[in-house]
Formats: sequence, structure tokens, C-alpha cells
Amino acid sequence: MRSSRCVVVGLLAAVALPLPHVVAQESARLLFSSYSFRKATEVWKQFQPATRELSCLLTRQMGQPTEVELLVTKTYEECVDGLVDGDIDLVRVGPASYVLAKQRNPAIQLLAAEREDSRGVGLIVVRADSPLQKLTDLVGKKFAFGDDQSTIGRYLSQAELVRAGVLGKDLASFQYLQRHDIVFKAVELGDFDAGALHADCFHEMNRSSQVKLRVLHSFDNVPKPWVARAGLDAKITAALRESLLHMDNPKALKALKVPGLAPVTDAEYDLVRRGMEMSERFAPESKVEPAPPRPAPTKG
Repeated sequence: MRSSRCVVVGLLAAVALPLPHVVAQESARLLFSSYSFRKATEVWKQFQPATRELSCLLTRQMGQPTEVELLVTKTYEECVDGLVDGDIDLVRVGPASYVLAKQRNPAIQLLAAEREDSRGVGLIVVRADSPLQKLTDLVGKKFAFGDDQSTIGRYLSQAELVRAGVLGKDLASFQYLQRHDIVFKAVELGDFDAGALHADCFHEMNRSSQVKLRVLHSFDNVPKPWVARAGLDAKITAALRESLLHMDNPKALKALKVPGLAPVTDAEYDLVRRGMEMSERFAPESKVEPAPPRPAPTKG
């Protein structure tokens, strides 16, 4: 296992090195972003160890001090817009967000994906004491989705409902609650009869919940991609890809909840594209309600 020790980039300019023939090098900065699939502060804490480690790996790869700055955006849209418009250099997004971004800007660049054995499983959950036993039992019930651009929280869960013959018009109501943890609490409190969320969130929150939830239905997903903006310098892009594929710092990977990252191709996201197409049949005439105000982005 490689040592992850490195000099903090921010200190380089402040330390005078009394060594001969030392040439000062300008620091490079990259902006990395993810969106608030949970509380912004929790997302920031989750990604901070990885951005520190990536800064170290890139410094070695590039041969110059390189700092990866972390920004947690309020919404999925803000993160994707920043990537598509070229304002953000690197993002880690859900598969559906990658598909949407690729549609808008085909020149964005896949770098790596979280390994297959860490792929996220999607769940449709109910309270443990709920009489609901199958998806068709949801007819006439209230359903909580996550963000309206979420792979699991919207697109793939809606595709599963469509396959079961349950459409939006068959439900008593449905709503987009933005985050997986909010969906869990809404079902736990009985505000909704069922909800869609990521398996990791379900298991983590169910351990401490006084009112337990149970899985009504599960479905597969594909690994989350790490993506670079269009037009990023080829040398930097190559160094990013190499650094991600060789990231093995235990603290960083534990924080990300993955065993590592692997090479990836665009074709691997065809499963999500098919699910997104299927979800269009769920409620073709419905409009997503405007999101309520949320905290400002958390910047590292």
C-alpha cells in the first residue's frame, strides 16, 4: 500500500526551502464538485479525504503542486450545469446526471467509475408494519421520490413501477423530496406510504431509526462515474484518469464507500438510458414541483 503522505499545497508558497537550484513552481487548481444527495455538510465530509488524496496523486503525476478544491452544490442541476458549461473541472455524479450532461455536451470526458462490486442498489421501501407486499399494492398510495434528476430516486424507480403496471395516475399522490435521507424520514413518519432511495442510505438510517422500514422491491444500478469537463487540458485529463484509477488510500476510499475506481465506457450507461426512457411513461403530463429553498453550497 502506498503512503498517502504529501505536502499540503496551500503551505508550499509559505515555506522557504533553503535548497540549491530549487525553482518555484506555480500551483495548479482544479475544481471538483458533487451535489447534495444528503446534507451538504455530510457530502463535504465524505469527499474531503478523496480530494486531499487526489491533490497528492496529481501533484506526483503532474510534477507540480496541484490542488483539488471541493464544492458541494445545492442541487443536481447546479452541478451538471457547472460541468456542461465548463465552470467545474471534475465531478462525481449519478449515472442519470452523466447521461443528461452527455446529451447536452457530448465532449465531456469519462475518467473512471466506482468499481462494480460497489454499484448502488436501488430500493423501494415501506414501513416495517405496512401491509404492502408488492409494487401493485401501491395503487392508491402516496409515494416519495428523491431528486427529479436522481438515477435511483426518480428514473430507475419509476421505470420499475411502469414495468409493474403502476403509473403516476394510479397513485394517490407522489412528490420529489430531493434527498434520499428526506425520503427515508418521510416514509418513517408516515407522510408517504412508500419511497425510493439508495440502499446505503436505507441501511445506515434504518440502524438508528426507532420506526424500522423494510424493502418492498429492489433494482440494479450501474457505478457512479467521475467526469471531466470538455476542453480540459489533455495532460491534466490523463493525470486525473491515472490518479483515480490508482487511488488506494484506505481513508479516502472508506469515506467514498468504495473499494476503488475502474476504467469505464459510455456504453455501460445504456441500462440507465433505457430506464430513463421507460420512466417517461410514468407521468408524461406531470410537472415537477419547484424545489424548496436549500442551504448555500459548501466549499472546501
